[in-house]
Amino acid sequence: MKKQVEKTKTFPKKKGMLPTKICVVCGRPFEWRKRWERNWEEVRYCSDRCRRAR
Repeated sequence: MKKQVEKTKTFPKKKGMLPTKICVVCGRPFEWRKRWERNWEEVRYCSDRCRRAR
């Protein structure tokens, strides 16, 4: 038997089709990154610099 693994929301592999958000600090748009896959809904800042400057 194969163990079924529930996958989280998957995103398209083409760069132009990735979801974007606006950084709450600098106001610039930023795109989805693989390392944010599990918590994309909670991501608010585009970089560590903006996160520290909040």
